[in-house]
Amino acid sequence: MTLDSTDLFGPVLDRRVVPVLLPMPAPRAYSYAVPDGMAVEPGSIVQVPLGPRFVVGVVWDGEDEGGVDPKKLKQIEKVFDCPPLGPDMRSFLDWVAAYTLTPPGLVARMALRAPTAFDPEPMVEALRLTEMRPERMTAARERVLATAGDGLSWTRSGLAHAAGVSSSVIDGLTSQGVFETVFMPPPPVVAAPDPAFAGPRLEGPQRQAAADLLAAVEERKFSVSLIDGITGSGKTEVYFEAIAATLRAGKQVLILLPEIALTASFLERFQDRFGAKPAEWHSDLAPRMREKVWRQVTTGQVRVVAGARSALFLPFEDLGLIVVDEEHDPAYKQEDRVFYNARDMAVVRGRIGNFPVVLVSATPSVESRVNGEVGRYRPIHLPTRFGDAALPDLGIIDMRRHPPERGGFLSPVLVKQIGKTIGRREQALLFLNRRGYAPLTLCRVCGHRFQCPDCSSWLVEHRFRGQIQCHHCGYSERTPEACPECGTLDHLVACGPGVERIAEEVERHFPDARTIVLSSDLMGVKRLRLELEAIARGEADIVIGTQLVAKGHNFPNMTLVGIVDADLGLANGDPRAAERTFQLLSQVTGRAGRTGLKSLGLLQTYQPQHPVMQAIVSGDSDAFYEREIHEREKAVLPPFGRLASIIVSADNRGDAEGHARGLRNAAPRVDGIAILGPAEAPLALIRGRHRFRLLVHGRRNSDMQSFVRAMIAAGPKERGSVSVQLDIDPQSFL
Repeated sequence: MTLDSTDLFGPVLDRRVVPVLLPMPAPRAYSYAVPDGMAVEPGSIVQVPLGPRFVVGVVWDGEDEGGVDPKKLKQIEKVFDCPPLGPDMRSFLDWVAAYTLTPPGLVARMALRAPTAFDPEPMVEALRLTEMRPERMTAARERVLATAGDGLSWTRSGLAHAAGVSSSVIDGLTSQGVFETVFMPPPPVVAAPDPAFAGPRLEGPQRQAAADLLAAVEERKFSVSLIDGITGSGKTEVYFEAIAATLRAGKQVLILLPEIALTASFLERFQDRFGAKPAEWHSDLAPRMREKVWRQVTTGQVRVVAGARSALFLPFEDLGLIVVDEEHDPAYKQEDRVFYNARDMAVVRGRIGNFPVVLVSATPSVESRVNGEVGRYRPIHLPTRFGDAALPDLGIIDMRRHPPERGGFLSPVLVKQIGKTIGRREQALLFLNRRGYAPLTLCRVCGHRFQCPDCSSWLVEHRFRGQIQCHHCGYSERTPEACPECGTLDHLVACGPGVERIAEEVERHFPDARTIVLSSDLMGVKRLRLELEAIARGEADIVIGTQLVAKGHNFPNMTLVGIVDADLGLANGDPRAAERTFQLLSQVTGRAGRTGLKSLGLLQTYQPQHPVMQAIVSGDSDAFYEREIHEREKAVLPPFGRLASIIVSADNRGDAEGHARGLRNAAPRVDGIAILGPAEAPLALIRGRHRFRLLVHGRRNSDMQSFVRAMIAAGPKERGSVSVQLDIDPQSFL
């Protein structure tokens, strides 16, 4: 329960000792004295001494432990002039910390990511027209006076640009007293969106879906709606109506997107509907812009934010709606420091703040699908594509019957269809979710395999860069010419394909085609956006890409999608392997035929009878979900059971294994909860650290957090190089 500051300690000015939560892995807040004349309240962002340095912290809820003379405590150095974190935000941070078993300071740190934004932005120097007029009038000066004649204040550069003159013209007029210097508040990072800027473009199914969604949003209370619509069905336009309704009610909106690559096209669609772009929030944002966005979100100046999972921890002034687009995407799971799933935490934030949450996907997660079926979420279905667009015809290429030519990876059937497609001046997409040229390099003579010296993984060849590289720790070296084991020259062979190798094969078949390779290791975000825009304009014939091309993009002339290795995602022991493969392949094939042209999707597979392949080509997603849900329920796996992963790592194998066994032996005996392991993790060595894994498995109503907390408390303490990572509701099993 969140208490008002006066409930805790009387009038604010009388409080002399307060708990301050610091952005560090401490188990609780620290006590600090409040200097005379300083006013603080729960949520105040402050600067306090910690050892020899000063750090930022947040005055937290709860009674101070007491019994400490304020004179013996260090004092708060400064209270920042920014809005305090509100009670809902503090409750949310506490909830995330308790659920993920993370020190609360590390969770609070995610809400304090822009320390230089805590003080107000400086005023902007501007110019305003006076009664004075220049001694000599020129055409340029006349344009300036006409532009500034509206009585508004202008920045020097803004006025020069608007009048079409150089800054020296402005300076000359200022020196003659024609303009006076004034100071204005800093401009907003984005203009305010207008819900009435452009009317909705909705057809029958979309109109009904929008009406159902608006009914939930206009209740102005917590609810979760799941928009489940096939690719190209107009899901974005539907939830835009929920955003418009929220803006009309004076509330702020957060839109979560799984990939930075998706933001460019999304921002344009948003601007077309609302007349202005939303503010962005992601890791590629310049530090100065991050500070501006953070500050203006807290003051309410920014009304809509579109961002990656970390945007969930922005301290909005009055948040009224969260939209989680592509809610099934694994990118919403953070697996560093604080292990959390942004989709699930978005639902929690909506519940604490008592406002609606909208989840959106063409291929919902099994968890969300079940929640929709049992009534926890409100399902909204969009079964048809928007406008004249039709789903692509889908087919399977049985690689056992139609194998590629020697040394190749593309079946003659797929090659023939690519030729027909580009012959019609249409575009083809080849999808392979594997970066680089080849996943393994070995010596034909002695069999030596190139492995990362610090990880238990093979080095991936990147022929475009002339390197072999580890995709887990980043280790790289120049591609060798001779085997380091036997010294033989020119006998190294690349095994298996990556997108670079497929591009090489395409070049052999279609030397005159314009080909683009899209992969995260080949380009930065800006170049990626340019390449995506070029594809949308039809400036490429064949696109070869990883999962970057799988979702959210609209390529009007794309009529053929070829999945190079449809079996790739099924080749591991992940209990979500079938679900993720189905989602990924459905999303990729959905790139075709989005503007009404007849289109085709082909899946190259050695397992044509696999339920995933049959579900995709038949279009019977309901049958796939029914089967997958049944299997999960039978195995008591999420959402019918609960999992927690514990990874113990150390510089040497013995320490890691010994600590993991000590934790296993300290586990309490609880009905309905079993602990599996310890066993070496599938990636047993990463960055030189040996890894052992324990997996805790319980029923849906199991108190997983209490079980894990008791095991850690009773088990051996972390010493030396030993480190323990806790992951409640794991998504990765590596």
